[in-house]
Amino acid sequence: MTPSRYRQLFANNISREILETPIGKLSIYASKEGILCVEKAVPSSTNFDKEIKDDASGELVKACENELSEYFSGKRKSFDLPLLPEGSDFQKKVWEKLLKIPYGETRTYGELAEMIGDKKASRAVGMANHNNPILILIPCHRVIGSDGSLTGYAAGVEAKKYLLQLEKENQK
Repeated sequence: MTPSRYRQLFANNISREILETPIGKLSIYASKEGILCVEKAVPSSTNFDKEIKDDASGELVKACENELSEYFSGKRKSFDLPLLPEGSDFQKKVWEKLLKIPYGETRTYGELAEMIGDKKASRAVGMANHNNPILILIPCHRVIGSDGSLTGYAAGVEAKKYLLQLEKENQK
């Protein structure tokens, strides 16, 4: 999210927190209605004071922290949180299909394009995947190159490799 978008959101009772994970610090943002963003924390954002409100947004941030901790410990394979990613209709369509990729499995960008009904849209699908604002919960890390390569990931390719290995080891 852009700094101006963060300012806009924080004016509207948004809770936020930094969670330390095996792939680094993640910033979690929630409104009263749902999780808005889970992203790799950038150094400048790790200095913000905790801002967990004593309301539904704060409860969602706490629940997200708990579910992510369970995920990283191998105890959770799916998430039960309401998600409110902001994006175009096309992006939201792609993100909905990402949620259909089973834990421990991967799909190529081409396969994801076919899932949305347009096998020629793999580049557009790649951009939508790249712009996913809710890492891990919307599992964009499960999308790989057609040759099996681990293409880019917002938290870094090493993080993507870690997540896929974690899921492979705990798939049973």
